[in-house]
Amino acid sequence: MITEIDKNTALILIDFQKGVLQRETAHPMKEVLTKAAALIEAFRKAKLPIVIVNVIPNGSNFKTRKEGMTAQMNAAMSALLSTPGFADIVEDIKTHPDDIFITKGTWNAFYNTRLHEELQKRKVTGIVLGGVATSIGVEGTARAASELSYNISFATDAVTDMKMEAHQNSLANIYPRLGELGTTTELIDKLATRK
Repeated sequence: MITEIDKNTALILIDFQKGVLQRETAHPMKEVLTKAAALIEAFRKAKLPIVIVNVIPNGSNFKTRKEGMTAQMNAAMSALLSTPGFADIVEDIKTHPDDIFITKGTWNAFYNTRLHEELQKRKVTGIVLGGVATSIGVEGTARAASELSYNISFATDAVTDMKMEAHQNSLANIYPRLGELGTTTELIDKLATRK
C-alpha cells in the first residue's frame, strides 16, 4: 500500500529496451508497458523527473558471469546482446529530451553511473520504480536506492520478470523491506496529493 509520495519524486523505468523485451516474461509485456506509459504521462503532467534506464552488460561483472555460464547460456547471452538495437528503448515508452537517460553495465542503475548526482541536482527524495526484470535490474536498483536513503515506491503492475517465482519472491520478500508497493492507479492517485 502506498501511504504517500514525496513532493520531489522521480520515476525510474528499468530496461524497457528491445533486446531485453525479446525474452519471454511472466506477464504480458503489452500490459506492463501500458502501465509504464500511464506513469510517464502522470509524471509529465506533474512536472516530475523521469529516468529512462537501459543496460549494456560490460566490465568484469559480465566477464565473471560469462565464465560461470554453461555453453548454452553463453550462446544465448551472446545472441541476445547481438540483437540489432539491443539497447534501444521500445516505442511504447515515450521519451522526451528532458528525461534523464542512464546506461548501466550491471543490475544496479546507480553503480558507475551519474544517476544519484542527477537526482540530487533535482532535490529528489523519493523514487517510483518500474521495469524488467523484477528480481534483477529493478531490485538491484532498489537496493542501492535504499542504501542512498531514497523513499521507494514500487509500481507492482509495471514490473515483470522472466520467471514468475523470481517476480513473486521480490514482491513478497524483498520489496516490502525496501519501500511501499502499489498499483499504477494507486501511485497516480497519490501523485496528486503529494506533500
